[in-house]
Amino acid sequence: MAIPDLEVLFKQHKIEYCLNEAMSGHTSFKIGGKADVFVRPKNEEQLSAILLFLRQNKVPYYVVGNGSNLLVSDKGIEGVVISTLKMNQISLISDTEIFAEAGASLTAVCLFAQKNSLSGLEFAYGIPGSVGGALYMNAGAYGGEMSQVVAEASSLDNSLNTVKRTNEQMALGYRESTYRQNGEIITGITFSLKKGDKEKIASEMELYMSKRKASQPLDFGSAGSTFKRPTGYYAAALIDECGLKGLAVGDAMVSEKHAGFVINKGNASCRDVQNLIEQIQTEVEKKRGVRLETEVIFTGRK
Repeated sequence: MAIPDLEVLFKQHKIEYCLNEAMSGHTSFKIGGKADVFVRPKNEEQLSAILLFLRQNKVPYYVVGNGSNLLVSDKGIEGVVISTLKMNQISLISDTEIFAEAGASLTAVCLFAQKNSLSGLEFAYGIPGSVGGALYMNAGAYGGEMSQVVAEASSLDNSLNTVKRTNEQMALGYRESTYRQNGEIITGITFSLKKGDKEKIASEMELYMSKRKASQPLDFGSAGSTFKRPTGYYAAALIDECGLKGLAVGDAMVSEKHAGFVINKGNASCRDVQNLIEQIQTEVEKKRGVRLETEVIFTGRK
């Protein structure tokens, strides 16, 4: 990879970047080796310039938001990691609609909605992701999910054209969206909400946050729910029933507070987490006949 040429591009477009950046500082798991190049575009124009150069020169790249659902290899990530977190503007575009760039935090959008007396996003308060990542995964909690509040989204396709899709065109399902299949990069989202009482919305948001704090191991690094919910079951209940709470590999451990979370007690490696996940899957399948699928996404060098 011609890093000097990349640096010329970044300086020409005034794009923030760094070399050999530890990904442990950019994931909620606090795990991961170094990215060869880590770049933070602040708008769609910069993002397009980066992508054009990388594709023309066949440089591998990976796009991240808040890294809240990622497990990054101990060997790091080859090529360029593009962080969308500088693309984080939020605005009110009608009485009931909010536009947010893909890198805006979901919590920030929830707070913006509450300040503007808009209801519908209360369930998402405290989900530690960017809105782009949340739509990509159709994130949800407490009976709500992104599919219920997203009206439209913009993305860059493989030819770097801007594509707009309505909710119905996003194929939103359980932890699924069309963006997981088509390789497009989400750049912005329009939320369609309802007018509500500002104080009541704030109260509901705090109620959901209290539930999170009471039931989830928020004091440790994790990627949230490690496994998808299997049809007819709850992953955490299956893990608990198999007596796996507290099971550890190195500093990776099944949370004793919530069996659905694999946590980093301090110095867990990617390999520790992967080995623990494999043990959990093996035990649950052997004892309960259910194969758990991971919700966490692995990326990086093998």
